[in-house]
Amino acid sequence: MFNFFDKLKTTVSKTAQALVGNVVNNIAQEEEFSDFVLDDMEDLLISADLGVNYSAELTDKLRNQSRIKPSQIKEFLQDEFLKTLDNAGSTELNFKENELNIYFITGVNGAGKTTLIGKLAYRFKQQGLKVLIAAGDTFRAAAEEQAEIWSKRSGADILRKDKADPASVIYESIQKAKNEKYDVILVDTAGRLQNKFNLMEELAKIKTVIDKNAPEALRESILVIDANTGQNGLQQAKVFKECVNLTAVALTKLDGSAKGAIVLAIAKELALPVKLVGVGEKMEDLKDFEPKEFIQAIFA
Repeated sequence: MFNFFDKLKTTVSKTAQALVGNVVNNIAQEEEFSDFVLDDMEDLLISADLGVNYSAELTDKLRNQSRIKPSQIKEFLQDEFLKTLDNAGSTELNFKENELNIYFITGVNGAGKTTLIGKLAYRFKQQGLKVLIAAGDTFRAAAEEQAEIWSKRSGADILRKDKADPASVIYESIQKAKNEKYDVILVDTAGRLQNKFNLMEELAKIKTVIDKNAPEALRESILVIDANTGQNGLQQAKVFKECVNLTAVALTKLDGSAKGAIVLAIAKELALPVKLVGVGEKMEDLKDFEPKEFIQAIFA
């Protein structure tokens, strides 16, 4: 049977080639880790979107040592990557039964925020939970309409007020959820990075509304990143981390991307765990991120 591991292997195949295939194939046949070989390896890791700092750190670990040989590069990278993901924290999505659970979803426009919200709503609905989508990207008509479509597809309710102040939509959503005993609120937000100041103000305002009205209910502040953005995703993460206290990352469009190594760069530089991955178009194609499975699939 075509199981999830096989699906994951297919999903990360381009990332695996960029990150593992190119590096291992170029380095493993060398006799020793000379400066030339290590510089070559560092370039390959950087071009696979691992980031300059992390790539340099990995190659520096191999300088002036004789214990690890180039023929063992695969095992070395496998261990290092797994350590990096483990050090970023638990990948389990926080949730409390019989309480209100708020998930604050951020990310740039086009990253797949609303689609992720729809799929997450569907997952919670399949678990028999009462779900409300708070449509907080109020100034983009397309975003509102998309949220409406996903609420219908997932079976979740939606609170939508076009052109209204996003913070007021979130406030009303919290009141509605408390009065009508909802289990989950999924907060959609704007992602206009062109004007960083406005974006930060808006997100900070929403966060204040949650902190004032349901501080104990905020389970996760999730940054949604399109896997294809590579190192730009790391820059996005830094901006959003300034705006709100991020707790996790969701990686969308991992299928077909050669830049999935951004997972490792974010885990390393920002100590943020990836908790969700989009591995396809279907409603069910939003999966919990399992570091061990992800690394095994890359090195398979």
